[in-house]
Amino acid sequence: MTSVRRAMAVADRHPHLRQLVTFGIVGVAATALQAAIALWTHAQLGLSPVAANGLGFGCSSVLSYLGNAWLTFRRPALHGPTFLRYVGVTVLGLLVSEGLTFLCTDLLRWPFAVTLIPVVTLAPLLSFVLSKTYAFADRETVGQAR
Repeated sequence: MTSVRRAMAVADRHPHLRQLVTFGIVGVAATALQAAIALWTHAQLGLSPVAANGLGFGCSSVLSYLGNAWLTFRRPALHGPTFLRYVGVTVLGLLVSEGLTFLCTDLLRWPFAVTLIPVVTLAPLLSFVLSKTYAFADRETVGQAR
């Protein structure tokens, strides 16, 4: 049995693990797209770093939404309420990421490289939990939370 088949067999028995791994793969792809767009538009089009990163973040958010809707949570992607909940989760994730960065670098005076440890672990974990339980949850589950 190949490694891929073994991994698929484990994923079939553990759907939450499959979702977490798929969420990670989609996240890595979206992050790579964001970095590529930001670097290219800054270098080739002369956009400021903030504008280039904002454009990259916007494009990567579309990839992340579609990838997580279709692959991770297997939900219809073109669904207005789901998309709006996803935008809320994404903005919250960005705020947590920036807040942790500010807390650790400016207030605690941690080196930036050390700061990235909680940033790249806690923000994505929060995003996964909120995506699973809120953004991509079925209507009944979301309605019960209100």
